[in-house]
Amino acid sequence: MFIIFLRTILLYIVIVFSLRVMGKRQIGELSPTEFVITILISNIATLPIEDSNIPLTAGIIPILTLVAFEVLISALILKFDWMRRLVSGNPRVIIRDGHIDQKEMKRLRLSIEDLMEQLRAGGCFNVTDVAFAIVETTGKLSIYQKFPARNATNSDLGLAPPSGADAPPVVLISDGTLQRGSLEYCNLRREWLDKVLAKKGCAVGDIFLMVCDRTASYTIVLKEEKSK
Repeated sequence: MFIIFLRTILLYIVIVFSLRVMGKRQIGELSPTEFVITILISNIATLPIEDSNIPLTAGIIPILTLVAFEVLISALILKFDWMRRLVSGNPRVIIRDGHIDQKEMKRLRLSIEDLMEQLRAGGCFNVTDVAFAIVETTGKLSIYQKFPARNATNSDLGLAPPSGADAPPVVLISDGTLQRGSLEYCNLRREWLDKVLAKKGCAVGDIFLMVCDRTASYTIVLKEEKSK
């Protein structure tokens, strides 16, 4: 039993390392090669776990070989455009100037229901509001709405940006643990934090979540047992 446990942990470490080498893209954004290799790795990893008679190297070596092959393919895709088109394909325009390209939808085997579902996921519920819609190589739909249907931006409204507008808030305290890097990001000192907490009558360990930005605007959520 201990041998099975140890083999499982080792294979887990190898798979995590392999996926880190391949990149950080989410499953829904995997290219065809990455998707295939991910499936193969999962299948290969189960063999040494299920059968202790199979050498551990029989799982590790194929996994590392696949990862090395994927890294090589990725390098070739970056260098050669024809390789990228061969492996990943090209984006396809299915709505152009507000008109649905039905022939392109048939080539992609994309139904009306699929199109409407992806439009809704992109925040667009009416086809007439779409100027362009492009099916990316990952299968996701990119939508460019017509001008009247677009949301107004701060620039459109002529609003002047406030101080720190381009610096998003960050987590300063997470479940009672101070994130010192976040304190530096906000250009704040520990003395400032101590004064804020003293004013609130709590300590770092009492806080479930504290979010702060570079203007020193913060939000504090106490742990449930402390907030009662």
